[in-house]
Amino acid sequence: MQTVTLAITAIFSLLALTLPPAYALAAYVTCLLWYPTFLVLTIGTIDMPVSRIVVGVLLLRCLCDGRIRSRFTWSRLDTWVALSMLVYCGAALSASDTPLSETLESQGGILMNTWFAYMVTRFIVTDRARLISIVKCISLALVPLAILGVFECVTGRYQFALLWRFSPWFMGGGVVPSPRFGLSRAVGPFSHSILFGCGFALFLPLIYYLRHEKDHWHSLAYVLFAVAVVGALSSMSSGPWVMVIAVIFCLTVQRYKHWLKPLLIFFVFSCIFIAIASNRPFYHVVASFANPLGGAGWHRAKVIDLAIEHFDEWWLDGYGGKDPGWGPELGMARTDVTNEFIAAAVRYGVFGMIALCIVLTKAFRGIFYTYRITTDPYLKSLYWSLGSALSSATVAWMSVTFFGQLKPLFYCLLGIIGSSFYFVGHHETGQRSLITNQSDIVLAQG
Repeated sequence: MQTVTLAITAIFSLLALTLPPAYALAAYVTCLLWYPTFLVLTIGTIDMPVSRIVVGVLLLRCLCDGRIRSRFTWSRLDTWVALSMLVYCGAALSASDTPLSETLESQGGILMNTWFAYMVTRFIVTDRARLISIVKCISLALVPLAILGVFECVTGRYQFALLWRFSPWFMGGGVVPSPRFGLSRAVGPFSHSILFGCGFALFLPLIYYLRHEKDHWHSLAYVLFAVAVVGALSSMSSGPWVMVIAVIFCLTVQRYKHWLKPLLIFFVFSCIFIAIASNRPFYHVVASFANPLGGAGWHRAKVIDLAIEHFDEWWLDGYGGKDPGWGPELGMARTDVTNEFIAAAVRYGVFGMIALCIVLTKAFRGIFYTYRITTDPYLKSLYWSLGSALSSATVAWMSVTFFGQLKPLFYCLLGIIGSSFYFVGHHETGQRSLITNQSDIVLAQG
């Protein structure tokens, strides 16, 4: 299998070097979607997934190509993402009791999955036209993946299961997820059904945005959106289903924007009322009723309880990459932290969780600001789509943790958001007008 993985690495690295930048980034995302990260190249003590090598090659190309560098402008969001990486790495290095070389290897891999993925997207996505080209490629790459998901869901035959035994992490074989409602939970080339479904849901708003394109893409966008929804639902996992519901809700509210503020106020007061009227914390009640497939609501609420109870153990720099030891209280051998915010806390301490929240806040703020100042209806729709994607991921993070392929896919989305702040005032040629410079100054000060 090493030979096959090496061949795939060579092919995608060549594509990253030779294709036009937008299609090179699309090739990287396709590699993330289709080639399992549990199949790795073993180099000494390092296990290197194909996607990490490809993103390294692509970033090197961006840094060496003067034409790509000349179109790049550093943003406020870039600063906060970079600072969050420093916080994560600093906490990991200070808390870990493993040899320094092993910690550096681990953090290097995390940086390639996050910072590298973010930066190549920021370098390449410089205008709306490039973004549309990338989204079109991604939407087409998801079609056969959705077909595979339906096949696995109906038949229970996992097409990538034969490859699990080649993974150094699966100890000779993966775990087949238990079926729900008589249907299997599709996994595809991902390591978990939740990741498989969320991979579709993450791009749903951008796929739906293609309805603004001309010719056949206007009609095809609705078909591709429906296909992606089916792919997400084939996972039969609550996390992707919640993301799909959140996306559809956000896209629906786009036509009824006057509902948004009353709905948010109603939600806040509902939480306060639940906290007063119920004999349980409000997040226990929400977890009990917000799971469309039933099941692990108690587990997700209990994780928050345990994080609060053990705050004095993890607040400074986390658990140094070790298991928090909450498994027995959750009824399992190892702790399954099904919450991205709690996961950041137990890995990197309270400052890691704060850094993550700041990055999200800056991204949302940039989207809201550029949405308000643009008069182009197509750009307004784009910013609404990006806000919908980020909102759905944030909602899902209350019940799932992104890892594997999904982590770099999210940072690609975050990179798209960072680049979109400069779309205001752009011509299709990519030339920046005065209004863009003015808006960038305001964003930088904010």
